[in-house]
Amino acid sequence: MADILVVEDDEANREFIRFVLQQAGHRVRTVCDGQKALDAVAVQAPDLIVLDVMLPEVHGYEVCHRLKQSDKTAGIKILILSAKTFSADRHQALGVGADDFLSKPADPKVLVERVRLLLNGTSPPVPPTAN
Repeated sequence: MADILVVEDDEANREFIRFVLQQAGHRVRTVCDGQKALDAVAVQAPDLIVLDVMLPEVHGYEVCHRLKQSDKTAGIKILILSAKTFSADRHQALGVGADDFLSKPADPKVLVERVRLLLNGTSPPVPPTAN
């Protein structure tokens, strides 16, 4: 069982992701903006963060970049889950240090599998670059 932080400003999406990951056996905390994510990580670092991009306060890419630049938090796995769907968006996410990228809406089984792979230290499959 892993400790996962879900950072999502849309309440319905946040609760859905929380439910899916809890059903998979994980401990899940949630926050609704980028600054709250940084604050939550400073209090207790999770094993993995599911991070939206379009967030109030601090943008998701900036949250990812800050966490990956710090020696204290660089080892936290970050899965960016975004409504952005172009390959350029995936490249930007990986460029700021994200460990994986999924577009919304993510299939719950795919989300759980990608989380499992990241937690096990396995590289997720690289999707084709269609866009």
